[in-house]
Amino acid sequence: MRTLRLARIAVEAEGLRLRHGARRTAVRAVLALIALGFLLGAVVFLQVAAWYWLRQSWDLPAAALILGGLELGLAGLLGLLATRSSPGRLEVEALAVRNRALEAASSSLAFSALATQVLRLAIDLFRRSRR
Repeated sequence: MRTLRLARIAVEAEGLRLRHGARRTAVRAVLALIALGFLLGAVVFLQVAAWYWLRQSWDLPAAALILGGLELGLAGLLGLLATRSSPGRLEVEALAVRNRALEAASSSLAFSALATQVLRLAIDLFRRSRR
């Protein structure tokens, strides 16, 4: 009974850990998509700026260069946020609960298997002594 309860706790903890991990991955994916959009915009504005710079003198490309640089910086910041996301406190605790429950369940199973073997040996010895 205790082993089944520990196994259930381990399954619930693993489910909780996977749900929060999936949520974190979804947030990372959305941030990466937004960063990719800003990166595309930065590339476009940098190309426009280069075109203006080549077509005209040094007067008009400053606005496009500033806008392209800002978008590139924002894309870099969002990209860093997407890559630096680490497991939250709840995920770490759920993993620890799962590991403790699985260790307790496996030790309980090992004890019951050992007890079964000892009981079989005792029965065999008892039968031999009666003969």
